[in-house]
Amino acid sequence: MRPARSSAALLASALVAVVLASAVGCRAQLANNYYAGKCGNASVETIIQDAVKARLAWDKRMVAGLLHLLFHDCFVTGCDASLLLDGPNTEKTAPQNNGIFGYDFVDDVKRTLENACPGVVSCADIIVAATRDAVGMCGGPSYQVQLGRRDGMVSQASMASILPGPNIDIPTAISLFSTKGLNSFDMAILMGAHTVGVTHCSVIHDRLFNFNGTGKPDPSMDPLYVWILITFACPKGQPFDNIVYLDDPSSILLVDKSYYAQIMKRHGVLSVDQALGDNSATAWMVNFLATTDFFPSMFSYALNKLAALDVLTGTDGEIRKNCRRTN
Repeated sequence: MRPARSSAALLASALVAVVLASAVGCRAQLANNYYAGKCGNASVETIIQDAVKARLAWDKRMVAGLLHLLFHDCFVTGCDASLLLDGPNTEKTAPQNNGIFGYDFVDDVKRTLENACPGVVSCADIIVAATRDAVGMCGGPSYQVQLGRRDGMVSQASMASILPGPNIDIPTAISLFSTKGLNSFDMAILMGAHTVGVTHCSVIHDRLFNFNGTGKPDPSMDPLYVWILITFACPKGQPFDNIVYLDDPSSILLVDKSYYAQIMKRHGVLSVDQALGDNSATAWMVNFLATTDFFPSMFSYALNKLAALDVLTGTDGEIRKNCRRTN
């Protein structure tokens, strides 16, 4: 008689199957090796990969910038690079997109690709492929992406209002993600991008000094961790709005599962981070991702599921010549 499989193993197998099925299904409109033979003697994938490698050589933060850019673009109206458009009332100007960086990097890649094969590669695909490369070069999984997106032509600041904020509660977040076809486990995995993320003291000031008007720190945070933050990172009366890393300082530039371990230690920096570990609907997910080795594979599938949201293909949209403006 075969030994019974453990409940943990069965759960892991089931989760992988669900993630695989959903990721494959929603990428049906896109294609593997989409740009093969479409850029003369040049390789689109190699051009993007080389650009990412060169940027990471002096700016390791770019992995966080690209992940941030990918989520804020795809979650709004789908992965159509609408976030890249300049203008007085575009998504880029919305308060929810303060702190986004990496626009200049996408411009550089686009310029190189336009020189190699004009009008072929979309700005939306540059974001997706570059994020894939940065994740793989910073300790995360190496994974394949399907390409073939076209660029959107509409961008309005009001569109960004749907983006979840740092203090959103878990039930509301789950409901919001579900409107995009992303389930609660997709949400928990995608929040793992915070493993390379940062925030600022102004964002967490009330959690440290005046939680819900009590004049005290948020009780969900480890008191020793609160002391460390208010002593070294965010002391009262500081003249600058210092940055605060969302993960363990020893792995802030690595895409790994340590973000979930931080939450289990009650070191979640943002309110939503700690809430992910405290809410009964998602606490088991945090424990699972922190104590197993499934995060890399599940992260890549979740990123691909995100990158397939409401894509423009065929004759929809356009291939921008300049990522900052429509043709």
